[in-house]
Amino acid sequence: MTLIKSISGIRGTIGGQAGEALTPVDLVKFTAAYAGWLRQRKQSKNKVVVGRDARISGEMAQRIVCGTLMGCGVEVVYLGLVTTPTVELAVIYEHADGGIILTASHNPEEWNALKLLNSQGEFLNAADGDALLQLAEQHTCTFAETDALGTLAENNTYTDRHVEAVLNYPLVDVEAIYRAGFKVVVDAVNSVGGIVIPKLLAALGVDTVPLFCEPTGRFAHAPEPLPQNLTGLAKSVVAEKAQLGIAVDPDVDRLALVCEDGTMFGEEYTLVAVADYILSHRPGNTVSNLSSSRALRDVTEARGGCYFASAVGEVNVVAEMKRVQAVVGGEGNGGVIVPDFHYGRDALIGVGLFLSHLAHKKIACSQLRGSYPVYFTSKNKVELTPDANIDAILEKMKKRYSSQRITGSDGVRIDFDNEKKWVHLRKSNTEPIIRIYAEAPTEALATALAMEVMNGMT
Repeated sequence: MTLIKSISGIRGTIGGQAGEALTPVDLVKFTAAYAGWLRQRKQSKNKVVVGRDARISGEMAQRIVCGTLMGCGVEVVYLGLVTTPTVELAVIYEHADGGIILTASHNPEEWNALKLLNSQGEFLNAADGDALLQLAEQHTCTFAETDALGTLAENNTYTDRHVEAVLNYPLVDVEAIYRAGFKVVVDAVNSVGGIVIPKLLAALGVDTVPLFCEPTGRFAHAPEPLPQNLTGLAKSVVAEKAQLGIAVDPDVDRLALVCEDGTMFGEEYTLVAVADYILSHRPGNTVSNLSSSRALRDVTEARGGCYFASAVGEVNVVAEMKRVQAVVGGEGNGGVIVPDFHYGRDALIGVGLFLSHLAHKKIACSQLRGSYPVYFTSKNKVELTPDANIDAILEKMKKRYSSQRITGSDGVRIDFDNEKKWVHLRKSNTEPIIRIYAEAPTEALATALAMEVMNGMT
């Protein structure tokens, strides 16, 4: 059983002992702490938006979370089955004080999490997260008396409002997409993407073939949209003679694409393509995290902009985007952030912008992919043992590669600039693992670099 507290929220496996997993007791504990954290900022009654993905534990978690918030005197707006970016937008539209999304994102179905938002619909930063965790450990929450209990209002309009916002975004060319006559296969891994992505595509005039689009929470395959998990989608794209395959994770903040010939466009290149399209209309700066492809830097500089890297984690990317006034940013896991839409990874706006780009180019998806700098990424992870000394491992790597350019703001990233390759080692925010990502101009070089570093860790 696992319970992880990080900038990505309170995440754990369901069942087991309180304090060692995400049990009902832990849901109450951290929800009450969140309500207490909000109350420190605003003494009058707070409003919180709550939504969830389709995973099996969601109904149980939602009832506990909403009830706890009401018990803390909070006005709750419950959205039902919605995406993470939908909740983020709803916080803004509702002028709420915060939001909670019940989703463990790419984790398997035995996991769930509390993703916590501030009044801007953005994830809590490290300082606010630490303050909340201190409140949780102090067990000092005071619950409301009868006349001060919170209320619960259900609002099922926000999926439609999110779709409408995408259609109205200036760079989403609805007419061009209609004219292109796209046929697209959608793999929504049996979560909320199966509700919203087909609805968006229908509004864009796209012929949609659903694959695993029933929101049962019984994930049809490993839910992370990685190539090894998208073989069924690739086969369906070819069999259906579709122009594109779209895959999203369970809470729809990550977007991966498959070309018309069944090859992977690559989750790393989702952001690259969308950024290229935006930069062609709005020159400026871009941001991605340290584990993201160098291709974004290449495309940005080719368009006359400057590229900046942040620590891993959406909140870190957003902070850097605000600092450098980026016109687009995100993470190499398929997370696209368009700041004048909202500061959050959003597969819906990613779909709208990518299809606009493809429609304007009037070329096959595989040809579009071939127009970008060629890099290959090897993504690996190593399970952590209780006695693992992560700091010692990272220091060992720093010394071993001291002749190269080292970035130590988030784990260790080693850049071999002359060879256009890099490797990044860091402890995961969402799983008890250490991630080792390596990138190089060829798949063989990327794999060899990752293996070299992993062998050197022992």
